[in-house]
Amino acid sequence: MRSYNPDLTPPWKRSAPVPEVPAESDLVVEEVATGFCGAVIRCEAGTVTLEDRFGKHRVFPMEPRGFLLEGRVVTLVRPPAGPARPTRTASGSIAVPGARARVARAGRIYVEGRHDAELVERVWGDDLRVEGVVVEYLEGVDDLPAIVAEFGPAPDARLGVLVDHLVPGSKESRLAASVTGDDVLIVGHPYIDVWEAVKPSSVGIPAWPAVPRGLDWKTGVCRALGWPENTGAAWRHILSKVHSYKDLEPALLGRVEELIDFVTAPEA
Repeated sequence: MRSYNPDLTPPWKRSAPVPEVPAESDLVVEEVATGFCGAVIRCEAGTVTLEDRFGKHRVFPMEPRGFLLEGRVVTLVRPPAGPARPTRTASGSIAVPGARARVARAGRIYVEGRHDAELVERVWGDDLRVEGVVVEYLEGVDDLPAIVAEFGPAPDARLGVLVDHLVPGSKESRLAASVTGDDVLIVGHPYIDVWEAVKPSSVGIPAWPAVPRGLDWKTGVCRALGWPENTGAAWRHILSKVHSYKDLEPALLGRVEELIDFVTAPEA
């Protein structure tokens, strides 16, 4: 006679099933026990390696119910063999396969220069197209109050501005403080130039060099690193090393995300 072993656990004590999610490259999850949050960079038999925003790696066993994905408990499983469609954009957002670009909003994000705009496009381009946000560059912020006044921010046309070297006492901080309004947001990063917002480790250098006062910063960087003093070529080299948000410093990441959220917020 076949034996019968019923599950006598009361229904209210049984664990509810959770989704099984393939541990695809760049999937961002949080390990339940430690709270470590990072992107999947490697999946091997029974383990997954995560990398956080600061480049730190941790290896975890793929235990049932061992991870959080966007706040939900999931079980990571080994992805199927063969090419997989990316699950995340370069900024770490959930990818939307086949999504068409939205008609451009009236709101805008302004950045100081072409290099800033190219870096934002490299990492946030997919997100910006889905949201219909256009990024324009200004070639400096000396005329920032007049630029904002000419744009005319409004509840249905918000303006966000990203400023280089926005630190206390700087010229940039004084200009930013002169612009106020509910429909304009000016934020900035502490770096002299947006080149510095790229992690040195991603570029293959130990650190961004200190440049003597009075010397053009980009030229000084090229000289100190032994690169040809061609800042255009140097920037193309730097930009080629940026593949995702993991190659950028948190001080820039947070500010760009803040601007996108501001420009796309629904009208009150």
